[in-house]
Amino acid sequence: MSTTPIGSYRLFQKLHPLSLLAQLTSRHATGCLRVFTETVSWSIYLEDGKLTYASYSDKLFERLDSHLRRLSQQIPTLNSATRVQMRLRFENQNENQLIVNADYQAISWLVNQNYITSVQAGNLIDELAKEVLESFLCLKEGSYEFNPEDSLNELPKFCRLDLRLLVEHCQKQLRNRQNIQSSIPAAGGSPISSTTQLPQVQPPLQIKLGQQLSKKINFDLPENKNNQTTQSSIGKTLYTIACIDDSQTVLNSIKHFLDENTFSVVMINDPVKALMQILRSKPDLILLDVEMPSLDGYELCSLLRKHSAFKNTPIIMVTGRTGFIDRAKAKMVRSSGYLTKPFTQSDLLKMVFKHIG
Repeated sequence: MSTTPIGSYRLFQKLHPLSLLAQLTSRHATGCLRVFTETVSWSIYLEDGKLTYASYSDKLFERLDSHLRRLSQQIPTLNSATRVQMRLRFENQNENQLIVNADYQAISWLVNQNYITSVQAGNLIDELAKEVLESFLCLKEGSYEFNPEDSLNELPKFCRLDLRLLVEHCQKQLRNRQNIQSSIPAAGGSPISSTTQLPQVQPPLQIKLGQQLSKKINFDLPENKNNQTTQSSIGKTLYTIACIDDSQTVLNSIKHFLDENTFSVVMINDPVKALMQILRSKPDLILLDVEMPSLDGYELCSLLRKHSAFKNTPIIMVTGRTGFIDRAKAKMVRSSGYLTKPFTQSDLLKMVFKHIG
């Protein structure tokens, strides 16, 4: 089976679900990302970086049937007899008679038999994808492969979903569940501790690496008798970083990448209001997305450079573009550096410390 350049890990290697999705969407990939653990698997189908279907092997048809039951309140023909017929036709009965993409074939059959419309099928796939991605984002270990030749074959496509929006929705849902669970009293009457909450959904971070790098900054600083470093001996230990990006997911990723003991991160998702917010925060460094609505990064960088307060402030352009012309534009507006998406925590920290170290 052919794979993409992002390669594949052996079983039980550390996985970063958000990083995998970010790489595939930024490359406008077409094919199927398959992720495996010892007991279950995920299949995420993409077309030009957009999601066309997502499936999770655990209780696959039970999950599909649950959504169809809810849909049957609007569509009487989706009764139990129809759903049983569908499962008998497509559900894998044994390993010797595996039906490839059985759940997607079942949805296609429902459309072909006029039980649901193509639009309803697209909405159904959207709801299923949210469930699948929620479980996928909590994954810590496993293996994966990407097959560009596997794109649901000749089956009809009912939607092309924006993965960024789906991920943001799933993160919000998981955070809500964590908040609810943390507020439920435990058996002894006290709130459940943070160690018993649902898995924390964060971008694929290497927090330990960030902590190690931040510790290096103060490695040789003297300590007072109370074993606490004084403000006078530290100088400036908290750097303010302004991040300007229209994607809240990207902003959250950067905030988590930067250790809070060393950096204060100001997140700005409206480029039009960015100038005033930056003036208020007086950042030591600015991370600026190139592709934003209303005002692109190059224009905003040019405006910032014209302001006396930001003539010498490091401004790093953050973008998925890697061409010579784009880098030339960045130089023309006097940006300090160029960080290409998708980037790792190590890439970000190296760039930041290069300009504020």
